[in-house]
Amino acid sequence: MAGGQAATAASGGRRALLLLLLRPRGPDGASRDRRATPSPPRRCLGDCGRPPAAPPGPGGGAVWGRCGGSGAGTRRHRGERDVSVSASPSLQSKGNISLLGNRRLFFDTHALVCLLEENGFTTQQSEVIVSALVKIMNTNLDMIYKDMVTKVQQEIALQQVMSHIGGVKKDMIILEKSEFSALRSENEKIKLELQQIKKQVMDEITKVRADNKLNLNLEKSRVKELYSLNERKLLEMRTEIVELHAQQDRALTQTDRKIDTEVADLKTMLESHKLDNIKYLAGSVFTCLTVALGFYRLWI
Repeated sequence: MAGGQAATAASGGRRALLLLLLRPRGPDGASRDRRATPSPPRRCLGDCGRPPAAPPGPGGGAVWGRCGGSGAGTRRHRGERDVSVSASPSLQSKGNISLLGNRRLFFDTHALVCLLEENGFTTQQSEVIVSALVKIMNTNLDMIYKDMVTKVQQEIALQQVMSHIGGVKKDMIILEKSEFSALRSENEKIKLELQQIKKQVMDEITKVRADNKLNLNLEKSRVKELYSLNERKLLEMRTEIVELHAQQDRALTQTDRKIDTEVADLKTMLESHKLDNIKYLAGSVFTCLTVALGFYRLWI
């Protein structure tokens, strides 16, 4: 918890430094100076809504409600001052976290107000900025405390969890002795049934395989027989075709021979007829010549 408070304080300091860089400017563009504009007497953050306090005493210190009281409080060391903020009831009701009275933030508000005034902010502006920073830190602490638990509560929760684990272990042992035995017996029965079903399935598969093999063998034998028959038929057809071709060749040769013989006979007949015609022509010519010579002799 102290580490979370320190982290939030560091983040608040960084934000304050960022705000210091944003100096307000006057109408003429120059930065405001504390020496140029006198500031009214300072008040505490708790007295922001109250009327202003009495003027400062001879020591020069302002009257503060929570930040130190009189001017003598301002002379204390700035690192020793802090702001105590009461814890929110929602966190106490949710986590039951005992914050030992007030939440202590190690943060000097008066020093920050003085620093802001030195950098040109007015007293009211510096108090508003510091109050906003304190609110932010408080909200951050509230968000952190929502997720935090005390060590006692953590130990109680651990004891409860361990007791629950022990009860679960006992229940598991009882279940192992009573229900798990029944489950094991049922599992064994189911395993036996599964083995029987596997055997039946394997037998059926072997039967189907044997039937398929027989059918395949029968089909193969049938196909082979058909193939052999077709081959025989093809051979017979081939032999018949060869015989037909031979017969055709024989017939053709016989016809060729007959044609050749007839042509030769015709040629011989033509030759004989030619000779006869020549003989007849020669005889007729000689007869004509003899007749002509006879007539010629008669005229002479």
